[in-house]
Amino acid sequence: MKSAFLALDRWTTALAMAIACGMLVVAASLGVFQIITRFVLEQPAEWSEILIRVSLIWMVFMGIPTAFRQGAMVSVDVLYRWSPPQVRRVLDWVVCLASLSLVGVIIWWGSDYARRGSVQSMAGLESISMFWAYAALPVGGVFCVIGIVANLIDPKRNELETAQ
Repeated sequence: MKSAFLALDRWTTALAMAIACGMLVVAASLGVFQIITRFVLEQPAEWSEILIRVSLIWMVFMGIPTAFRQGAMVSVDVLYRWSPPQVRRVLDWVVCLASLSLVGVIIWWGSDYARRGSVQSMAGLESISMFWAYAALPVGGVFCVIGIVANLIDPKRNELETAQ
């Protein structure tokens, strides 16, 4: 069971990171496009700004699961370094439960925003619903839950290892 869940985690974390990288490419490309159309062609494209914002939101929420999985999201370095091994495992559970609580709130309210935003349209892109922007919160949150639980099962402490 543990190995199956960790395999699922590897797959979902890689997928989330691929989406995050893709959204970074989209945002950067649209930024260059916007600069060219605004300052070179003097014909600004209104729709590019909202798409840059949406792609950055998706990039962040799809990149967070990797940070959780690598143990680099919630920093409790001092407590962890000063604690004996028995307390460290308790600290892992406390951090996990706190993170899951926060992500649960993000999933709950993000789902509500996405549902309510489905009747709104994006400024400059009236044919696209705001649902797609708000959907990043619950989708990223679900990926985060998998990464948080996987980090509890198989801890990685990349932030501690790279700290000076």
